[in-house]
Amino acid sequence: MILKSLLGILIWGMLAPNLIAQESYDMPTSAKKILFLGNSITYSGQYVDYIETYLRLSHPDRDWDFMNVGLPSETVSGLSEEGHAEGKFPRPDLHERLDRILEEIKPDLIFSNYGMNDGIYLPFNEERFDAYKQGQRKLHQKALAIGAKIIHSTPPIYDEKKGAAYANVLDIYSSWLVSQRYTENWEVIDLHWPMRKFQEDQREVNPSFELAKDGVHPAELGHWLMARSLLQGIGEGENLTENNAQVVLGSWNQGLEVLALVKERQSITKDALLNHIGHERPGMKKGLPWKEVRMKRATILNEINNLNRK
Repeated sequence: MILKSLLGILIWGMLAPNLIAQESYDMPTSAKKILFLGNSITYSGQYVDYIETYLRLSHPDRDWDFMNVGLPSETVSGLSEEGHAEGKFPRPDLHERLDRILEEIKPDLIFSNYGMNDGIYLPFNEERFDAYKQGQRKLHQKALAIGAKIIHSTPPIYDEKKGAAYANVLDIYSSWLVSQRYTENWEVIDLHWPMRKFQEDQREVNPSFELAKDGVHPAELGHWLMARSLLQGIGEGENLTENNAQVVLGSWNQGLEVLALVKERQSITKDALLNHIGHERPGMKKGLPWKEVRMKRATILNEINNLNRK
């Protein structure tokens, strides 16, 4: 039975690039508090900055707040490999802090990106896959329980040059997550397969091309590809054919200035908010006291809004 299940998943993974059609979901006009959940890629946050900047420039009349609580090393599956971080600490589990996050932020809309760490960098295994699926389901149910809309996104690619077996794991996880659109009516935006196709196309011209030098953490271009897929998935389209975030955001008057302010605001927010809510990952920056950061965030938002009115 396991062999048949695995074979079916692998076949789906091979067919997926040709079969997956991107869905488009609405951003509720009532959504004000927008939360980003994820691991170190989300914590790094360039794709979050790009999305926030694009939406603020496109919809300057909207009153919303974007909060990033991505946590490096985290999983939604609750799994951790033996000897993680040289044995210093296990991978943090989203579900250890999820209730506190939801209680503190009370989001209207959640963007969730998990999978990269959830196979714990080992070849495919049914038990680990089940843990990933159960973790995603638990997250989905908790979001719905507080009345929040949740949009899942597939994980970025793991570079097959760094390990074909684990690249295949993320293909499988991504295909399963996309399938939840049809089996469970989840809202899922696929960014995995577009990233994979982009990298493959680039390597036909330049075999040494890579979106992530370590195979895991995308550089700026990779973050823009993530942001672009997510923006397209929520019905945005203007200027999104460009492969350069600076070109796209710079097409608006003051666009790059708004981006710089968004980056500043997100930078002071994430460490302070992580510390305020609490987590179990050692080695993270404490950030400024949350009360002080809230005041600074308001000041920077006022600067952004003033630029947007010019």
